[in-house]
Amino acid sequence: MLTATGLTCDRGERRLFAGLDLAVGPGEWLHVQGENGAGKTSLLRILAGLAPPAAGEIRWKGEPIRMLAEDYRKELLFLGHHGAVKEELTPLENLMLAARLDGAVLDETTALKALARFGLRGREDLPVRFLSAGQKRRVLLARLAVRQAALWILDEPFTALDVKAVDMLSALIVEHVTGGGIAILTSHQAIPLPNGKILKVGP
Repeated sequence: MLTATGLTCDRGERRLFAGLDLAVGPGEWLHVQGENGAGKTSLLRILAGLAPPAAGEIRWKGEPIRMLAEDYRKELLFLGHHGAVKEELTPLENLMLAARLDGAVLDETTALKALARFGLRGREDLPVRFLSAGQKRRVLLARLAVRQAALWILDEPFTALDVKAVDMLSALIVEHVTGGGIAILTSHQAIPLPNGKILKVGP
């Protein structure tokens, strides 16, 4: 269970939101909504422990995330809106490197299956710089298929994806949630997932 109470976020002299509460448990997902500049990305970064709130507290399984530190990060997968892959590496090398940085064990066969699931069969050993923007995004999203994390925090994960890729990602998120995982995401488009909660962010 991820809970937040009284979260407040300031950007310079401007207050983006204040007194925000939320609770998301296993088998649930949350759609964070709001106008551009309302603080959606800032909220996700705060929930991921990448930025401190101006006020309020976040707890994971009842414990403050500031006390859990690395133990919290091991159970978290954060995918930023501007998340990037290394252009000089291949899709396979990118996945293997990401796993090492996450402190996770990933074998090549599993990585290849994840890339194939996202339509990258035959491009596993091609430097990423030769891929289209949508294919680069698929490399990034393939991490979701191999990273064993209870909590997914995803900022605009459907960006630059075609209809087929949107369906594939939606199915993957459904698998994660129905398997007892938690997902928190932003999107400017309708999300084709059932049984979600909605949280509106803004002043």
